[in-house]
Amino acid sequence: MFIQHTEELRIKDYFCRLLLTDMTSLLAISPVDGRYATVTQPLTDYFSEYALIRERVKVEVRYLIALSQIPLPQLKIDLKHFDALRAIYRNFTVEDAEWVKKAEKTTNHDVKAVEYFVKEKLDKFGLSEVKEFVHFGLTSQDINNTAMPLLTKHSLSEVMLPALTDVEQKLMTFSQNWKDIPMLAHTHGQPASPTLLGKEIRVFSERLKNQVDLLKTVVHSAKFGGATGNFNAHHVAYPEINWPAFADNFVSSLGLTRTTCTTQIEPYDNAATLFDNLKRINTILIDLCRDVWAYISMNYFSQTIAANETGSSAMPHKVNPIDFENAEGNFGIANAWFEFLAAKLPVSRLQRDLTDSTVLRNTGVPFAHTLIALKSLLKGLNKISPNEKVLNDDLNNNAAVIAEAIQTILRREGFKNPYETLKELTRKNEHITLEKIHAFIQSLQVDDRVKKELLQITPQNYTGIHPA
Repeated sequence: MFIQHTEELRIKDYFCRLLLTDMTSLLAISPVDGRYATVTQPLTDYFSEYALIRERVKVEVRYLIALSQIPLPQLKIDLKHFDALRAIYRNFTVEDAEWVKKAEKTTNHDVKAVEYFVKEKLDKFGLSEVKEFVHFGLTSQDINNTAMPLLTKHSLSEVMLPALTDVEQKLMTFSQNWKDIPMLAHTHGQPASPTLLGKEIRVFSERLKNQVDLLKTVVHSAKFGGATGNFNAHHVAYPEINWPAFADNFVSSLGLTRTTCTTQIEPYDNAATLFDNLKRINTILIDLCRDVWAYISMNYFSQTIAANETGSSAMPHKVNPIDFENAEGNFGIANAWFEFLAAKLPVSRLQRDLTDSTVLRNTGVPFAHTLIALKSLLKGLNKISPNEKVLNDDLNNNAAVIAEAIQTILRREGFKNPYETLKELTRKNEHITLEKIHAFIQSLQVDDRVKKELLQITPQNYTGIHPA
């Protein structure tokens, strides 16, 4: 796990979360923290108030250690204290977060409360003489715009990407297992040239994989440069130090990339790229949900029936595709948030206004809805299986779809007006069977070799090439 707790702290946090879930989920305003709390619980380590405070403490402590390693003549911390300092964030507890929240009531400033928390810890370690180097030369956004991208980055690697990988792998398994199952295609909702069920699933697995690969390349950037981004305070105190180089190294040591030219805040352009990328992924999966929903309604897919599950409160026969509907709805909510975040965050008045602060606190909301959707989608995918008899019957009932194949071969042979000839046959106001098509082929003025070739075409074998 990303957060390194002792066993005692892990147990304590577990029971704390369990208590909160059991006692407050029914009173939660948002289903993210109510109905779906057990699904979204893994994200609390990254997007809760507790997580944000803990990560701010981490940045402050790591910064203090980095300053001492420059070294600065007035800041001397013995190496033996480093482990104790790191333990401040590694063993950060709910009680620690409550101390910070209590201090915030006095400071009316969340990051200042974090600074005071770290300073109190230094007093306990006998390091009072260095505590004024906590938050030295910084503004609150140096902490926030480093803590938040750290949390976002690790939520992706620890929670979101594994959930996306589960869906991607399930789709790839379907693609391979169903690669030889022919099915009728529907373009514009009308019967079209046959395809392969595995290939149609492969379309989604490849689209998803391509966007997940892009997601892994998005830069997680931080701002670290003082009140207006120019290291004013740092430079006036220690003009001989190359502060931009120091900041680059410090931010890089955290696993982030520093945006070198900023105002008081990180411009959020890379964050917007991330949100747009996640929105595209969700859009692909909305498309998948709707297609699977349609296939279920056409009886192309059967759903596993749970004995005690109710499909409809009024109609006992129904088995509704609720997992796909739930997934589609939550992907849609997430996308509305991602679109807003991507559009709003890069816009700030002059060197900074505060609108990004309250907005940024909601980053976890679309992540949570996306996670709910991914879990619902995977649950639904695990319930479906192809109904091969229905698929085959539908192909047999739409034999006219091989008209494309016939007219194409006739084109090859120089037959006069092949498209128009097949159009006349297939648009008659009657059901076109394979037998009628065979009779038509026998009536053609073409070589017996061509007739034999045409007679071998069926809706089941006219499926093209499955991608390797």
